[in-house]
Amino acid sequence: MTATPTPQGGLPWAAMAGVIATVSVFAVAQGLTYPLLSFILERQGTSPGLIGLSAAMTPLGFILSAPLIPMLARRMGAARLAVLCALLAALSLTAIACTQGVWSWMPLRLLLGIFANPLYVISETWLITLAPAERRGRIMGVYSALVSGGFAIGPLSLGLVGTEGWPPFLIGIVAFLFCGLIVLAVLPRLPQMNHEGEGTSVAGFVALAPLLLFGVFAAAAFEQSLLSLLVVYGAAFGDSEDRVSALITCFIAGNAVLQVLLGRLAERFGSTRTMILCALTALAGCLLLSAAFDTPLVWPLVFVWGGASFGIYTMSLIQLGERFSGRFLIAGNAAFAFIWGIGGMVGSPITGMVMQMVGHQGLPLALGMLCAVLALLLLLKVRHERRS
Repeated sequence: MTATPTPQGGLPWAAMAGVIATVSVFAVAQGLTYPLLSFILERQGTSPGLIGLSAAMTPLGFILSAPLIPMLARRMGAARLAVLCALLAALSLTAIACTQGVWSWMPLRLLLGIFANPLYVISETWLITLAPAERRGRIMGVYSALVSGGFAIGPLSLGLVGTEGWPPFLIGIVAFLFCGLIVLAVLPRLPQMNHEGEGTSVAGFVALAPLLLFGVFAAAAFEQSLLSLLVVYGAAFGDSEDRVSALITCFIAGNAVLQVLLGRLAERFGSTRTMILCALTALAGCLLLSAAFDTPLVWPLVFVWGGASFGIYTMSLIQLGERFSGRFLIAGNAAFAFIWGIGGMVGSPITGMVMQMVGHQGLPLALGMLCAVLALLLLLKVRHERRS
């Protein structure tokens, strides 16, 4: 991949702003879809198991589509593929709005994941390519913060328009269409995908950077497990749903607010060391959660916990840009989407099994073990690099 030439003494701000806006709007649409469809299915009397299975269709679509993205981008052109996927995602959501049944939604939500994923992967690849090395940390931090904010705005918008009828669906449909329009608006300024090394694939990239992808897996499993099971953990303390919901909001807020700071730390101290800091901080949160849960200290703890756990993913993105370019970059981003989907799908069930075996403390136990393994592997990597 080659970047569009940057004006002398300047940065491609317009292109970067367009790409960040594209993914942020995409995040609004995705963040709205999950709770909206769950609310509708719950009103229809659908069992929790079927609601969960329905929700899993979108990340399954991410997993199935990820290996195809590098090849499709080469053959169709990245921008053309992104615009086409934005249109198809809007059509999929329209079809979901027209059908109101759990079984008809299963294949439609799968298609939504398949069509939405290339838009996300390509936009992320463009941004990493556009961001200059000396400012990549803060730019990716801003990107992660705004994407997290987009995911938070999605559910909040349901409070304004409700969960019945067409209005909530129209927000998501218009958001997907707007993504395509943004891509078209900044198209002349976007990097071009080259055709060098057409054999590069997601599977090939997994062999190149297993530890980097384990970081993505850890971040996905951590986030999805906490969002899914903190309600169960809070119930063991007798907490109300309102308080647990507020804690989840605090977690997401930390997720968004702290990414820019972590990006600056990565620029100063290196992305690997900052990732180790994130993993150790998340581990500390797991160790302190039980003692702090019924005290006011839980609020700053959960806030920092959210920033540190998602910071693992931000640091992975920064390292991807530091270590790879060209044909490897889009394969790497597709591999990130593939592994994120797997982490999101298996994290909650495994953590739930641990909680079933040892009680509610299985939540911080399972997440803490995940962070500890990641921190240990990263420390061993740093030690090996120093010796070689």
